[in-house]
Amino acid sequence: MFPAFPLDLDLQLLLNQQWRNAVLDVVLPVFSLRAPFFILLAGLLVWRSALRGKGQAAYFILIVLVMGITDLTCNVVKHAAERARPQHTVAGTYYQESGQWVRLPADQAQKRETGSSFPSAHAANTAAGAVLAMFLWPRLRRGLWALPLIVGWSRVYLGKHYPLDVAAGWLLGALMGWLFWLAWKRVAPRLNLALLPDELYRPFLLPPPGCR
Repeated sequence: MFPAFPLDLDLQLLLNQQWRNAVLDVVLPVFSLRAPFFILLAGLLVWRSALRGKGQAAYFILIVLVMGITDLTCNVVKHAAERARPQHTVAGTYYQESGQWVRLPADQAQKRETGSSFPSAHAANTAAGAVLAMFLWPRLRRGLWALPLIVGWSRVYLGKHYPLDVAAGWLLGALMGWLFWLAWKRVAPRLNLALLPDELYRPFLLPPPGCR
């Protein structure tokens, strides 16, 4: 069984049981849902395609692909680690059941010996997509990093993961996003594709002032 280290457990108790309020109870579960993220991604694709053309779809496919491969990688590690989730192991943990918040009793004994807690696929997938997106759209680097942080926080808040699970997910996702970027830099020129989405129609843009 994957043990709960003292610092890991202390942070889990802090984020799941102590730092709670009614607003977070409503907001953070939304960041653990996959549907809103993909709806947002689809909306961005439509917007970018209208602005820059249908060729933008290739870059969004890259993001979905890196997230999918990262998810599969996480599943392999989960089966190897077999770490039980806090909602099955830590007394007093808050979690949701059928959309309602419930809590394990303070004297609750550990319910499971193994599980699929390590690493957090949600944290890994969003980190992979965010890192690759920040390479593709450099202007997003100022704020996009916050998305995987909030998603990771939501997973601890929901009792699904320990902080160590989330940190491992972030590291794995960031690595996958970076590796995909390195691969894309090699593949794009061979396919005669623009390296960055904003370079697609650069030849058709008006020259800077003073240039003829």
